[in-house]
Amino acid sequence: MRILGIVLILISLPVLIWWVRAFPSQRKWAYFAIGILPFTMSFANLDVAFINWATWPGFARGLIVSILDTLAIAILLSAKAPFRRLPLLGALCSYIAAVLMSVFVSHQWVSSSFYVFQLLRVVLVFAAVASVAGRPGAVRWIAFGLAAGAVFQGLVTIEQRLSGIVQAPGTMSHQNLLGLMLHFVTLPLLALLLAGDRSKLLMAGVVASLIAVALGASRGAVAFVLLGLGILLALSLARKMTPHKWKIVGLAVLFLAVVGPVAVTSFGERFSRGTAAALSPDGEREAFERAAKAMWRDHPMGVGANQYVIVANSKGYSQNAGVIWNKNSRAAHVHNIYLLTAAETGWAGLISLIFLFFWSTSRGLHFAFSFRKDPRGDIVLGASVAIFVTAIHSLWEWIFVDYFTQYVFAIALGIIAGTIRQAKTDRRLLRLQTLKVQPTTR
Repeated sequence: MRILGIVLILISLPVLIWWVRAFPSQRKWAYFAIGILPFTMSFANLDVAFINWATWPGFARGLIVSILDTLAIAILLSAKAPFRRLPLLGALCSYIAAVLMSVFVSHQWVSSSFYVFQLLRVVLVFAAVASVAGRPGAVRWIAFGLAAGAVFQGLVTIEQRLSGIVQAPGTMSHQNLLGLMLHFVTLPLLALLLAGDRSKLLMAGVVASLIAVALGASRGAVAFVLLGLGILLALSLARKMTPHKWKIVGLAVLFLAVVGPVAVTSFGERFSRGTAAALSPDGEREAFERAAKAMWRDHPMGVGANQYVIVANSKGYSQNAGVIWNKNSRAAHVHNIYLLTAAETGWAGLISLIFLFFWSTSRGLHFAFSFRKDPRGDIVLGASVAIFVTAIHSLWEWIFVDYFTQYVFAIALGIIAGTIRQAKTDRRLLRLQTLKVQPTTR
């Protein structure tokens, strides 16, 4: 079956290239697929490992290629100079460079290279989204795909909850993963609705996202989606206040009042089944952090990307930090992306990751508030807030390094970068047209 999967992925590349080029009027479905695939490909088995280390305890377990990667390549090959003057590309590449440097200090360089390859796939999706962000309607079709993916996950979580699963993960590997991914659906889609879009699919996507987060009963996902909603509503009103936005604010408050009890019930059942011990002051999260800090202190350049679990156990860091001796605990990563990054890739990786989050958020917010009359600023605002909330959420979560999360991050990043680049192009063309129509003086 694996060989068949590899063959299908390889065949998909020329087929998608031909389709995107031969039917430009149907490219909207390619944009739709970009949005929906991160939420459906694991269920449909639309990825394959050319090198498979399924038992590796890290977060990257081989050289994996998905149908989204080949679709991104097809879109890039149909675009004109997709990497030229692309904002945020340098920040993303600086993080990749830091991860690449860690390969040379890794005890197992092959597994570290898996994460480098994963990040190169992220670049493909980022550049593909950025290349179409300036086309009329393209971003809206990507948003439709995100909404459809959220609806799919929302229906799955409802079915799981009715089947007795307290923390419904949807089709993802963990409810925390789904919850973090849905930041990149709830906030950009809500931004479009605030801007005046009345698509029922976008509305359904926001509703489904909030339901899925509530049924996942992840404290972090619930808390930070609420934080993101508050920040987005406030910033959207500050950018441009309209009666329609106040109507959406009212509807959002009303819906949260309805969904809130669902989340409270899920939390009640979760903690009544013995998981409240995780809330103790000196719980496992603190033990993981002690292990990561000790590893970082001993290895300022890092131990190598994708190596935390192996080094933490083989070098005694988990033992000395008091991590419980059981399979789940000893195979887990520190629940803090910044400590995980510092331990694995050292100071270079930590600084570049912080810069990536900071620069992408600040560029997006600057665009949104510098061009308040530009309707494209609304989706950019939503994407920027999603990245900001993810950056804060990641102080208590490591799941950002999972490639499903990085796919939706790449979509948000591409929307910001592509919109900024297209706006610059539009202004440059406008200046040229103005100069042409000015009368010459004698």
